[in-house]
Amino acid sequence: QVQLVESGGGLVQIGGSLRLTCAASGDNFSNYAMGWWRQAPGKEREEVAIITSGGTTRYADSVKDRFTISRDNAKNTVDLQMNSLKPEDTAVYYCIVDHYRNYDGEPDYWGQGTQVTVSS
Repeated sequence: QVQLVESGGGLVQIGGSLRLTCAASGDNFSNYAMGWWRQAPGKEREEVAIITSGGTTRYADSVKDRFTISRDNAKNTVDLQMNSLKPEDTAVYYCIVDHYRNYDGEPDYWGQGTQVTVSS
């Protein structure tokens, strides 16, 4: 049974940083794409950052040059380093896993989410 557990969310001031970590269990995730989506209040879920099984990364335009995604296949973890945070980054952040190693845009597994709030 696949489980994704996020940690690291919280309250941060504008311009601050947070690091999210997702611990995955129940499978060998080295062959899967992993990543992060988010959902802000009143908005649809959106893709934030993806890392393929081969380590290729892609980012939403809104977070490029501020967020960095990384993975540790030995530990089955995926991290999201978030810098220069803005109020519009406020959202629930979800860890995702996609069985397609290069990511097909349709995650197969979701974590329960962790709240990130950026305030002044």
